[in-house]
Amino acid sequence: MSPPFRRLGEQLRYQGSLIEVSSVEFEGPAGDRFQRDVVRHPGAVVVVPLTAEGKVIMVRQFRAAIGADLLEVPAGKRDVDGEPTEVTAARELAEEVGRRAGRLDLLARFYNSPGFTDELTHLYLAQDLEEVPTDRQGWEEQQMTVEEVALDDVLLLIGEGRLVDAKSIIGLALTRERISGQFDTRS
Repeated sequence: MSPPFRRLGEQLRYQGSLIEVSSVEFEGPAGDRFQRDVVRHPGAVVVVPLTAEGKVIMVRQFRAAIGADLLEVPAGKRDVDGEPTEVTAARELAEEVGRRAGRLDLLARFYNSPGFTDELTHLYLAQDLEEVPTDRQGWEEQQMTVEEVALDDVLLLIGEGRLVDAKSIIGLALTRERISGQFDTRS
């Protein structure tokens, strides 16, 4: 077995309010050295709020990076130091769509784009929902709209190109599998 890749050093290139960008030097198994730019991100949570009627509460929100609105499940960055992911998920659910979950189950953890960022996302299914006041933060959230989508319509929305947000597609696909009994991470 060949030796693993080794991280040799890291130099901070940019520090913003949400992310940092670093140049990281590595040594490959053959001893060759190379650099990669890496975006450091605090991580995120994604919540699929599922109603008793089989509908998912989603938001339509402006996303500056693409200059357009996207249909998404509620989500947010892990911006409170030391806060457990399930607490962040519950907070984001209340802030964005005004719901509290009686049940909040972790479905998966995934890296969004590990080719350039260390952002790790925790995906939750929220059920047994009750209404609470919203507390939308930031310019985009102030303008977002809330929509309910039948879980049975998800594949059609993806196929028609009306649902193109990766975290939402992952969350909705795993929720469909969980509800059908095909996917269960609970022990």
